[in-house]
Amino acid sequence: MNNLLKYKGYTGSVEFSEDDNLLYGSVLGIRSLISYEGTTVKELIEDFHGAVDDYLIMCEEDGTEPETAYKGSLSVRLGEKLHEETADYSHACHQSINSYIVDAVREKNERQKALAY
Repeated sequence: MNNLLKYKGYTGSVEFSEDDNLLYGSVLGIRSLISYEGTTVKELIEDFHGAVDDYLIMCEEDGTEPETAYKGSLSVRLGEKLHEETADYSHACHQSINSYIVDAVREKNERQKALAY
């Protein structure tokens, strides 16, 4: 996944504007808008780190808890048929639906990693 930046638990996108000859991005998975830019990859990474650091300092100064994108739980809408099939298969495997879905996502992620490298 070469189009993502990681720093202090935050993930940032990497985009390119051909018109402006500029790299830019924003922190993903949170409501606060944290954006950054650069004309080189080095500048983009430095600005991303600076933007995250500034956000964390601002939260500390304001006495607010910084947002985090990944809390370990999420709500997924499967649709009735897929939900029923998932329940049936998870019961057949003697697993909870949650652990069955975790295994399925882990397997899919491993396949994606193998394809990316």
